[in-house]
Amino acid sequence: MDTTLLLRNSFLAVLLCVLCGELASAQTDADAIMIPKNYFCGGTMYSNSSWNSYWEGTFKRTNGNIGTLNSNMVTLMGNYGISNRLNLLLSLPYVTNNTTAGTLHSQQGIQDATVSLKWVPVSMRTGYGTFRLFAIAMGSIPIGNYQADFLPVAIGLHSRSLMFRALADYQSGHLFFSGSGEYMRRDNITIDRTAYYTTEMHYTNQVAIPDGTNFNVRGGYRSSKWIAEAVLDNTTTLGGFDMRKNDMPFPSNKMNMTMVGVNLKYSFSSINGLELTAGSDYVVAGRNVGQSTILHGGAYYLFNLKKNKNQKHNKI
Repeated sequence: MDTTLLLRNSFLAVLLCVLCGELASAQTDADAIMIPKNYFCGGTMYSNSSWNSYWEGTFKRTNGNIGTLNSNMVTLMGNYGISNRLNLLLSLPYVTNNTTAGTLHSQQGIQDATVSLKWVPVSMRTGYGTFRLFAIAMGSIPIGNYQADFLPVAIGLHSRSLMFRALADYQSGHLFFSGSGEYMRRDNITIDRTAYYTTEMHYTNQVAIPDGTNFNVRGGYRSSKWIAEAVLDNTTTLGGFDMRKNDMPFPSNKMNMTMVGVNLKYSFSSINGLELTAGSDYVVAGRNVGQSTILHGGAYYLFNLKKNKNQKHNKI
């Protein structure tokens, strides 16, 4: 798993982090929420992902040497309004992965720091609602000294990544619909062995991690107090190879998945600035990934860094 939310990185935990926790319903790279200039939204998200069956290539199976793989992630998140149309987002996750059977040791630690810029170049009234176009650029870099070549319990790929997303959003009254597409560019990684086999022998400690794409659609109800949305998300690896029969996964495996989910967000009026989020997601189809069930929730607080009596508190 670039969110968050796969077999090689507890199958889904890595994607949840790499995609900046996009399964949460606070301000992320995959939603159409912006905060105003000089405001900061900070908080913590918790997610749990678990699976006991996975796709070995296109063959779905279970594995008694793994049992159920559990991944827990706590992510510190922040969003600063550089202007009303430009936000700076930050995230830093701590991941713990373990299995309920077999001899694989649990892995835990700080994963990858992600920085994102989210820009609204187009915002206009059209028909009965408002249309907005977003451009998002993200970069992630490994922070923890974790081992990527220890799958499926490795907590990440340890690969530096760049991601570019375009997002379109239309809202009429309190009803909205959003669609986005993203390209993910990943660097090579270094592993602790001098030779390995994929579909051919490689005499090197360098592994080329395949790039990928992500497509996300969501729709539902959005107001200043409530957000309730349904989400369909697809991630496809551009390259890689299938897991071999009864073999451990490898960082450059092909990993595709389609996921459905729901998100809720509530903004308190009695405690101005406090927001709570919750949601659930389920992998309905995949290739070399676990069929994960994900539960997530978070608490965030929005406050003004420069007091201005004329500035509204609501997000846009």
